[in-house]
Amino acid sequence: MAHNRQDTIPLYGPEAFEGMRKAGRLTAEALDLVVDHVVPGVPTEKLDKLIFEYALDHGAYSADLCYRGYRKSICTSINHVVCHGIPNEKPLREGDIVNIDITLILDGWCGDASRMYYVGEVPRKASRLCEVTHEALMRGIQAVKPGATTNDIGRAIQTYAEGERCSVVREFCGHGIGQSMHTPPTILHYVENKYDVEIVPGMMFTIEPMLNLGRPEVKILSDGWTAVTRDHSLSAQFEHTLGVTETGFEIFTLSPNGYHFPPFQQSETGTL
Repeated sequence: MAHNRQDTIPLYGPEAFEGMRKAGRLTAEALDLVVDHVVPGVPTEKLDKLIFEYALDHGAYSADLCYRGYRKSICTSINHVVCHGIPNEKPLREGDIVNIDITLILDGWCGDASRMYYVGEVPRKASRLCEVTHEALMRGIQAVKPGATTNDIGRAIQTYAEGERCSVVREFCGHGIGQSMHTPPTILHYVENKYDVEIVPGMMFTIEPMLNLGRPEVKILSDGWTAVTRDHSLSAQFEHTLGVTETGFEIFTLSPNGYHFPPFQQSETGTL
């Protein structure tokens, strides 16, 4: 899975960063679009259709659609589903938490992001898990700078998450991104001494920690995609795509409306 070879990691210049800004912004706009539609009674199939049409209307398409046989445009992971939940006709229920994960390709560049959404009023343990997961993501991002290493990202996430009595899923990780959805480097959300890569300007990758309220173990359902917690505990995930600059990082997938965290209330600045 992971490897240490620095020379296989693509590095990008200003033109690529501009392409990723546009793709990332469109992806964030798509996540903003569904805010008003994530309500009790709405099937996740409707959310998938909304995103599919939004992408087409803006000259983009979903990287997920037909990826290794996947037949939807987004992933919708509810409650104990860790990731890769498949949209269907089952209606969302009051109290659910749902992760919506979108990768849109615009002019050849991939924007990849996910957020948690609250379906009506959610239990405090669920909202707290989402809060901790978002904070873990942002702490991981803050560790990104030239001269740091990928383990610095994992350490920031793991230390905070476990300190808040949440567990870090090991089976899934962040990844390099650009004109392909998945490239080196692998971005682990925990410390792994066998894999540690120096962060240098021009890298682009996602950070996307998945945290569980219970144990970290997951299993894949018979559909070959849906990953769930083995102990049926709640799981949450947030994801951004970013590029490494000379002084730190640039997040490509920030919400233009300031919808960074549920319940989504528009911020005055639209920035963090």
